[in-house]
Amino acid sequence: MATETTTTAAPSVKPKKEALFSKKNVKTLRDPLDDNNPITVQVLGLCSALAVTVQVKPALIMALGVIFVTTFSNLIISMIRKTIPNRIRIIVQLIVVAMLVTIVDQFLKAYMFDVSKKLAVFVGLIITNCIIMGRLEAFALAQKPWPSALDGFGNGLGYGLILVMVAVFREFFGSGSLFGYKLVPQWAYDHGYVNNGLMVLPPAALFIIGIYIWWQRSRNKKLINVS
Repeated sequence: MATETTTTAAPSVKPKKEALFSKKNVKTLRDPLDDNNPITVQVLGLCSALAVTVQVKPALIMALGVIFVTTFSNLIISMIRKTIPNRIRIIVQLIVVAMLVTIVDQFLKAYMFDVSKKLAVFVGLIITNCIIMGRLEAFALAQKPWPSALDGFGNGLGYGLILVMVAVFREFFGSGSLFGYKLVPQWAYDHGYVNNGLMVLPPAALFIIGIYIWWQRSRNKKLINVS
């Protein structure tokens, strides 16, 4: 009598889906705010940090524009990354970034024309911002859409935080105001207080960023040997 052997197939185990805000994704979002800040650690995007930080309002608008462009350019490039021929990837990236920058530019001209005039050519120069192109090449082309969007948002936010911080110091000490509202009372000027003229010049931004880099690395030992 032949004996029959029956084999039962092992149940297929589906890979566990990664949470939207897993530890890895949170680190992707948080690192550009401090440990890998695009301005103070990677030393990118300094031109706009020098030019648009005389007042807080244009600096804040510029920061929001960059956050929008970095987030959605990372997301779009990540979504189409498998269909982009390697030979023309830079061209495709530039087209996507240019489209998003045009949206920002037209929005500012339609709803914030005075800010648009102050920012002038610097909005258009977002297209060539090293932070944006760097994240597309280093992250979005190799990662899934959600982590790529977080990486873009984190880098844009890290850039924007430095921009606004520099602008607060420059506007307050250079003009005695914030967001255009006078904070230094008239009696202080009557008793000899004078606005610091250096703060309205581009070198002031370098001094403030340098002081922040010194403070950042003095409290974060991981950054001491970062060049």
